[in-house]
Amino acid sequence: MSSKRKITVAYGDGIGPEIMKATLSILEAAGAQLEYDVIEIGEQVYLQGISSGMSPNSFQSLRDTKVFLKSPITTPQGGGFKSLNVTTRKSFGLYANVRPCKAYSPFIKTHFPKTDLVIIRENEEDLYAGIEHRQTQEVYQSLKLISRPGSEKIIRYAFEYAKKYGRKKVTCMTKDNIMKLADGLFRKVFNEVAKEYPEIENDHKIIDIGTALVADRPESFDVIVTLNLYGDIISDVAAEVTGSVGLGGSANVGEEVAMFEAIHGSAPDISGLGIANPSGLLNGAIMMLVHIGQPEVAEKISNAWMKTLEDGIHTGDIYQEGLSAKKVGTEEFAQAVIERLGQVPSSLTAASFDKESTAPMKIFVTDVPKQKKELIGVDVFLEWDEAGRDPQVLGEKLRQANADGLQLTLITNRGIKVFPDGMRESFCTDHWRCRFQTPEQSTISHGQIRELLKQVEELGLDFIKTENLYSFDGVRGYSLAQGE
Repeated sequence: MSSKRKITVAYGDGIGPEIMKATLSILEAAGAQLEYDVIEIGEQVYLQGISSGMSPNSFQSLRDTKVFLKSPITTPQGGGFKSLNVTTRKSFGLYANVRPCKAYSPFIKTHFPKTDLVIIRENEEDLYAGIEHRQTQEVYQSLKLISRPGSEKIIRYAFEYAKKYGRKKVTCMTKDNIMKLADGLFRKVFNEVAKEYPEIENDHKIIDIGTALVADRPESFDVIVTLNLYGDIISDVAAEVTGSVGLGGSANVGEEVAMFEAIHGSAPDISGLGIANPSGLLNGAIMMLVHIGQPEVAEKISNAWMKTLEDGIHTGDIYQEGLSAKKVGTEEFAQAVIERLGQVPSSLTAASFDKESTAPMKIFVTDVPKQKKELIGVDVFLEWDEAGRDPQVLGEKLRQANADGLQLTLITNRGIKVFPDGMRESFCTDHWRCRFQTPEQSTISHGQIRELLKQVEELGLDFIKTENLYSFDGVRGYSLAQGE
């Protein structure tokens, strides 16, 4: 019976086949115990009419092997094609995106030679839920969804990762000063989980200044944990300031399945020229080897790769006149790494992956007591483009509606209060949020909401959606308007 571990492999598009071939040649030369189930993904699959970019048989391969080594793909332009990465992450619950960003100075040019940080990004929620609607002639909506279990899983993963790999600090990044409920939840859960790891320092940065600090002082960070969109942005910033997005590998980890890849794209402009740098995919493969319990092979390859950099054997994207010894193509670079297997770098810090690196991390979600949920109002969204978009006209009209005490309390436009007592300078679109509550903010029924909508319709107004307003154990579960 074979002792080799079967993994799913996809050669991808553009430079994907070239860098995958180079990467696998290095893995095989290093003695990685692997078998490959090769699947087709990407552009050709999309063009067959499969909108996900991956066939059902390919999904089954991932379900069977639980490990996916993937080259970049090309998504055809035009509507209807879903992101394969997002689909894979969400379909298999790959909730943690892990991106190490390390400087390899002076062999890779960077202004921050001591940088060695890891960005751990929530992978399934946030705006990447992809729930969008066109609601009026002028306004489009994207829903940002943040859950407590999703937040706790990724935050706990970040602290467990720090503990496992000897990291000293975890930094949380959010925009909770603006998105007080969604980002506020993420920060609240971070503070709760951090108390369980007193040996690990923790802090919080607002994402805008946090991104600026990643660009200006990346050496001050150790592990960063953040939400999906923010993590997507700052991980590319961090990769670039440490030398090159082309060198970065990443892991997408779930409870059962994990996907490993380069962070760069398919680069069709240099496809077939034999000049692509396979380092990003190779570094993803190194993470994969640690994940599947072959840390010795991962260590051997990582050290040989760094020794190749030290010896100045560089592909064109990282070649530096006066520092690099030789400019090479994809296959020649791979051969140089193979020739150095068993060697260690002399100036860069040698890689070291012990058996502890392969031990599973203990990720769990805390049971939270159910809270008393009460319906205390409703926001009715309208499309309205009459009377010069005068909020006073709309407000007086809506005040005619009264569903057993459920009355208009305010109107906002793009989040700013415009009625009553709005500022005349506020610019208004054709999209209006109209809040209805009882004067005492007492509980209401769904029947009252149905009656209210009937009255709104009878007033000749077009309601496009509603959002119920709830309290949880007496605490408001919705945001106030700007200016309220």
